[in-house]
Amino acid sequence: MIHGIDMHTHFVPREFPAYTGTEVACPWPSMAHTGSAANVMINGANYRTVPDTSWDGAKRIAEMDATGIRRHVVSPMPELLSYWMTPRDGAALIGHVNEEIAALCDADPDRFSGIGGVPLQDVDLAIRAIEDIRATGRLVGVELATHVNGVSIGDPRFEPFFAAAERLDLPIFVHGLRPAGADRIIGRGLEQVVAFPGDVALAIASMITGGTLAKHPNLRMSFSHGGGAIAVLIARMEQGWNTGGPMRDLIPEPPSAYARRLYYDTLVYSAPVLRLVIDTFGIDRVMIGTDYPFGIMDTDPHGSVDALGLDEASAALIRDGNARRFFGID
Repeated sequence: MIHGIDMHTHFVPREFPAYTGTEVACPWPSMAHTGSAANVMINGANYRTVPDTSWDGAKRIAEMDATGIRRHVVSPMPELLSYWMTPRDGAALIGHVNEEIAALCDADPDRFSGIGGVPLQDVDLAIRAIEDIRATGRLVGVELATHVNGVSIGDPRFEPFFAAAERLDLPIFVHGLRPAGADRIIGRGLEQVVAFPGDVALAIASMITGGTLAKHPNLRMSFSHGGGAIAVLIARMEQGWNTGGPMRDLIPEPPSAYARRLYYDTLVYSAPVLRLVIDTFGIDRVMIGTDYPFGIMDTDPHGSVDALGLDEASAALIRDGNARRFFGID
């Protein structure tokens, strides 16, 4: 049976346009194709080898069918958000990626919905970008990273962007990128495995303690990797609020009240951990997410839901009901 929505899948375009900016060492990507895969080249080095399902809709659908997934919500590979570029260059790059995602969705709207990126290193440009996304209607949301060049998204400098997103009623998906603590990991290539959970939790905590969620109660936000470590961290934050002190001075409601307004994906690789996420934030706040098509992805998303032993109605919320509500998918 083919059903369900995978809200955490990524896209890399088949090609990138030539760089036309003025920066001498701009980390503008290019693609080096190797048959059914391609190397994403940045500054002459291979950042990641990606399969052709990253851009090929027909091959992607075949793999969706094999795992019983009806719809992919497609977002940029997080590195392509490129906050470290100048705003002009970043806007040009992510604009190309957004257009390619929209074209994929236009070609098969029954199987694909898309979310784009914005140059959040320039808040005014980012606001104009989401206004364009909402006006054209070709994409259903926007992807952000957990921080912008080391500044958490809950920092007050980004509050006007979130005010605009709330006004536009535009869903936001937050993904880990260049995570905090990576310099303390022993071993290469382990940032996604070891550091992403903490990085995502820091982003959620910053949205709470920075006051953004208190100021904008109608924001629609979802977080990758089950919210990372937030299901454990929120208990410590709650204790800090209950006992008074700095946490009580920052926000008028308990931290859990804000965390339960958010949405989380299922990408935790463990039924007990996923049950903790559901028990902490609610059955109506969790959506299938796999990290397709990368190597760390959940290859059996329906199996991950089945392992919870939920009743049919509860399982249906996770499989597609919550994602339909969050993204406004008919």
